[in-house]
Formats: sequence, C-alpha cells, structure tokens
Amino acid sequence: MSLPPLTAVGIDNYRSIRRMHLPVGALNVFVGRNGTGKTNLYRALSLLREAAFGRITRAIAEEGGVESVLWAGVRRKGQPVRLQLSARLGDMTYTIAVGLPKLGSDAALPLEPLVKSERLTIAAGRRDVVMMERAGPTATLRAADGSRATYANELLGSETALFAFRDGARFPELDIVRRALADWRFHHGFRTDPDAALRRPALALTTPTLAADGSDLAAVFATLSEVRVDTHLLDEAVADAFPGARLEIGVDGATARFAMRFPDLPRAFSAHELSDGTLNYLALMGALLAYRLPAFVALNEPEASLHPDLLEPLARVVARACEHTQVWIVTHSQVFADALAREAGAVPRRILKDAGETRIEGLTKTGAFAED
Repeated sequence: MSLPPLTAVGIDNYRSIRRMHLPVGALNVFVGRNGTGKTNLYRALSLLREAAFGRITRAIAEEGGVESVLWAGVRRKGQPVRLQLSARLGDMTYTIAVGLPKLGSDAALPLEPLVKSERLTIAAGRRDVVMMERAGPTATLRAADGSRATYANELLGSETALFAFRDGARFPELDIVRRALADWRFHHGFRTDPDAALRRPALALTTPTLAADGSDLAAVFATLSEVRVDTHLLDEAVADAFPGARLEIGVDGATARFAMRFPDLPRAFSAHELSDGTLNYLALMGALLAYRLPAFVALNEPEASLHPDLLEPLARVVARACEHTQVWIVTHSQVFADALAREAGAVPRRILKDAGETRIEGLTKTGAFAED
C-alpha cells in the first residue's frame, strides 16, 4: 500500500513560530536569511517524525526541554502554553500537543516534557471522524469494525499513542499514519571531516534509502549498481556537476566503496580523498536518487559547502526526485532558490521575522498562500 502524501502541516508555539499552518506540495522551498527561524520549520517536522517512534518527548528534552522549544514571545497569563504539531496525510490529520507536568497530578519527573494530547481524524463528508483521541494517560480508539475501545491510564506521558497501539489489522488508520511519518527522512548536512563515516567503505548490504547521516552512501550506490543494475540517473547527475568525470562503484567482499575519476587526473580518487564539496554533493545524490525514495525528504541548507556551479545541477536532481517523492528544502541561498524555480518549477517562499515571530511571506491565516 502506498503511503499518503503530506498535504498540510501545522506548527503552534515552537520556538520563533507562534502559529503557522501551511499547505505542502511535491516541492516546498523556503528561503531566508540567517536568524529568521527557517530551520525551525525543518526541526518541527522532524519532531513529528519522532512521534511515530514514541521519541518526541526525548527529542524535546535533547533540545533543552519544553521551555527551550516553546514559543519565546509574549504569552497569555494563566493559560498553559503547549507545543502543538499537526500533519494532514491524505484525508487523515494527526495532531499532538506537548507540555510540562501539572504539579501533583501528572506521573512524571519535574520539568519533563509530556504528551498532553493526541488526535487522529479522517475526513468523511462534511465532518471528521475521530479515529483516536488521547488525553493524558487515556486513549480511545475506533477499530476497523466501527467499535470503540478505551484504554484508561495505559500511557505514560513520555509515550505516544501513535507508537503504543500497533495493531494494524484493528487500527489500520493509525498504522498508516505511523508508517507514513516514520518513512520521512531529514538531512541536516553531512559530516565530511577526515573521520566522517561518509569517507569510509560501507557494509555491502542492499540499502534502498540513505541514512540520515549518509554513513551508508557506498551501499546506496552499490544497490543501484548491483541490484537495480541501472545507474544512468546517477551517472547523468555526476557528469552534469563534474563534466567529464565518472563515479566508480565497487563491492569488495563484505564492503562497498566508491571513487571519482576526473578526466584530467591519472587515477580515481577514493571517498577519503575527495573535497568536502564533492563528497557533500554525492551524498545529496544518494539522498535524492536512491533505489527507493522515502515518502518525504527534507534538506536543511543543502547548498552548504557547494560551489555555486553545483547549484543548477543539484536543482535538476531535485526536479527528478520530485517525480517520486515530496521534497522540503530550507535554504539561505537565493541563487539556489532561483535555480529550483527554473529547473523544478518551485515557488520559493520567503521566510521573514517580524517582532521576533517567524512568518512566511504571502501565507494567510487560513493556511493558504495569497496567490492561491
């Protein structure tokens, strides 16, 4: 079964984002200067993915705790402020809210991030049908046969109902949403220092999708070469970026490796010898041209360390990837944003900061762009 596409996202009270609801398409490009909060869009979506694995509260704790991730602006007195995230996947909408423990009533450690509520609805005509409703430790779910089951005091505040209830036959909608979010991939740069895993051979295992840190890049390339036996898109992307060069992929016993052969040099250069920019570009090729692309790929400032001449070729690779998956790009390069507009038909959205609040130019309060 194919996973439903992300059609809209909502972010409330996350860092510099007070309230933002926006539509999502095949290619979503956001451009802005440093300090405007554009990376917070990327991070908020990555927290939604963590909910599918039951790790959202841990991820928030690792960011510094609830107080560090909550809206930093003026708050209404006497009202609890909660981080709320939502994703519309096809005709289903999943919403989760996280806040601080209530003194004397929540079973939690002091200042621990807690899941306060979750909700999954499915559009049905003029109204939404609630498939899952969670308040505190109690959750009510609607089964495939239409019956409802209530699980009282079954959940800890550190857990998500989305992850805890994994009976796909009984609760199919919950299973679909969980698998859709879990399939998302986020790439926030790739380590290219001398000790980076990207520079070392990978285990020779069939690897259809690139890991977040790119550590299995050689295995991704080998999967295209040895399993699909088709590297023409990868070869075209390499030749487009480095005229006359070619990528050499090999499997040596239990390891996979790759090297670049340039036309004006007498030998191929292994991964540990390549420049940071070349290696970063190849990692992006692995993320966007792999054997099986995830349902959603998010790239945060992918132009980092790339020569300006590589931005047009990268935009063309993004255009190919958008034929098979959804791509979300956050960049501070207007040159790259313009290249994406030309090569992939993107409509770059400008990120602004107004009185400490991150906004998207042209986005209305109803969650649509003015020109739409």
